[in-house]
Amino acid sequence: MRIALAGLATSHPYTDARTLSRHAELVVWEQDPERLRRFTDEHPGVKVAGSLDEVLAGRLDGVVLTVPNPQVPGALAKVLETGAACFVNKPAAASRAQLDQLDRLPIHDRVLSGSVLRFAPAFAGTRVERGEVLAVRATVRHDVGLWANGYNAWQDTPGEGGGTMVTMGIHGVELLVALLGPEVRLVGAAGARRHYATLRSEDTGVMALRWDDGVTGTVEILGVSESESYAVTLHKRDGTETIEIESGDDPVRGLGYEGTIEAFLAMVGGAPSPVPWRETRAVLDVLVSARESC
Repeated sequence: MRIALAGLATSHPYTDARTLSRHAELVVWEQDPERLRRFTDEHPGVKVAGSLDEVLAGRLDGVVLTVPNPQVPGALAKVLETGAACFVNKPAAASRAQLDQLDRLPIHDRVLSGSVLRFAPAFAGTRVERGEVLAVRATVRHDVGLWANGYNAWQDTPGEGGGTMVTMGIHGVELLVALLGPEVRLVGAAGARRHYATLRSEDTGVMALRWDDGVTGTVEILGVSESESYAVTLHKRDGTETIEIESGDDPVRGLGYEGTIEAFLAMVGGAPSPVPWRETRAVLDVLVSARESC
C-alpha cells in the first residue's frame, strides 16, 4: 500500500505513522521544516513531497490529512479528487465558516474524521438501552499547558483551531454521539481560564446537550490536569454506570490510535467509514455552536 501523510500539524500523525509504517509505504508533506525534520529523523526512509499537490500525485491507497483547521476544506477538496480513502485528524472544522465550506464538498463514504477515543478498547462496541438512559456525562481530562507558551498557537485561537472548547471538547462530544446518535443539539456552553492565564481560549469548559428524545448530556473539559483520562457516565433509573478510558501501559492501543488506523486501513481496502459523515457533522455542529456561544 501507499499512504500519504498530508500535513503534520499536530502530534497525531506522528503516532499514526508508527502504526502505518508496518503496513504501507509512506510519503509525507509538511509545511513546517522543523516538524518535517522531526518526522524524517524517526522515519529516515520516507519519501518527502514538496507540496500538497505532489504528495497527492500518482498512485495512492489512502491519505491521512492533518493541516491547521483553516486549511482543511481546501486540502480535503484536493484529497477527494484522488478518490482515495481519507482520515482527517480531528477536528475537521472549528468554526462556522469552516463547517460551511465542508458542507459544500462531495464527501464520500470512505472519509473518516473524529476522536480516536471512539476506537479505544474500553469504549468500542459499547451499547446502551436507550429507553433506560436518563442523562449522560463525558469528562475530558487533558492538560493544555503547552499552548500557554505559544506552542501551536492556531489550535488555541478560537477562530482558527477552536481552542480548548473544540480541540479537547470533541473527545467528550464524540463519545456521547457514538452512544446516542446524531440527533443532538447544544443548549448551552461556558468556558473560563482558571490556571493558564496566557491562553487565547479557555482551560476549563462545559457543554449542555439535548437529544431529540429528551436525553440530556453534559461534557466537562478539564484542561488543567496532571494526568490524561476520559470517562463516560450513564445515569439510569436503577443506578449509574461509568466507562473509564485511560492510556495504560500502551497509549497507542489504550486511547484508540491503533483501532483508528485499523478502521482507516479497512477503508483503504474498500470498506465504508465506520462513522457516517452525518454523525461527524453532528459532532462538529455541537462544537462550533459551543465555540460561538463562549
